[in-house]
Amino acid sequence: IEKSKPIKCGTFGASSLQQRYLATGDFGGNLNIWDLEAPELPVYSVKGHQEIINSIDGVGGLGIGEGAPEIVTGSRDGTVKVWDPRQKDFPVANMEPAQGESKRDCWTVAFGNAYNQEERVVCAGYDNGDIKLFDLKNMSLRWETNIKNGVCSVEFDRKDINMNKLVATSLEGKFHVFDMRTQHPTKGFASLSEKAHKATMWQVRHLPQNRDIFLTSGGAGNLHLWKYEYPAQRSKKDSEGRETGVAGSVTLLQNVTLSTQPISSLDWSPDKRGLCVCSAFDQTVRVLIVTKLNRV
Repeated sequence: IEKSKPIKCGTFGASSLQQRYLATGDFGGNLNIWDLEAPELPVYSVKGHQEIINSIDGVGGLGIGEGAPEIVTGSRDGTVKVWDPRQKDFPVANMEPAQGESKRDCWTVAFGNAYNQEERVVCAGYDNGDIKLFDLKNMSLRWETNIKNGVCSVEFDRKDINMNKLVATSLEGKFHVFDMRTQHPTKGFASLSEKAHKATMWQVRHLPQNRDIFLTSGGAGNLHLWKYEYPAQRSKKDSEGRETGVAGSVTLLQNVTLSTQPISSLDWSPDKRGLCVCSAFDQTVRVLIVTKLNRV
């Protein structure tokens, strides 16, 4: 069914398997939740942002993540908002620049750390390379860094465990892996970076059946499959006796070129190991099976 505003992003993450409601963000800044059995009118609708909603994520549904079913949206207006569909018309959390600070375009958002009823974080990536980690339990900015290029995609290796790893992809074809288990008071989280694509790295998605394997998509129409290797020790003490993280390494398992256009979206099947789907700017949706997984 055609809608009045183009839809930019969507997620099933806050709905149950029984409901299977789709939450979408559109070019008008609207957050809508749709019952796909009766898609004429949304079951929930709110003017969430002043400008386009670039990114959306959900947690607490589909049996993934403890706690309330919530949706996070990131917008060109510089704000990141968390919504509980049971609360009408207003966000349960609103992360925006302080008065006087410039508003940066938020390109990507992701939930994580939802391992019990109380804990939950949101990670947001911005056009200027900023990555911000918001602690929703304490309603505070827990950590921030800058990777010097626009952040296209961020994803935790799992949403529903104690924060373990976070991958961020960027405009310059580079990705960064952060070890989220140990946060040093001044150095933050240990990380590694890898230059993999010759153009923008649009997306990252972790394999549901193995959180140490992830897939990245690039602006030259290619996919790269990676495996993260943990170091012998994930943390060590600095000269003052404070714990600091130790980054591991990544290995390229496989790569393939599928299109002459950027691959802008991809996802794994939660049921069939190695089955994935991707879409590209050539207006083609491709389904493929990654066979190399059987040997890792």
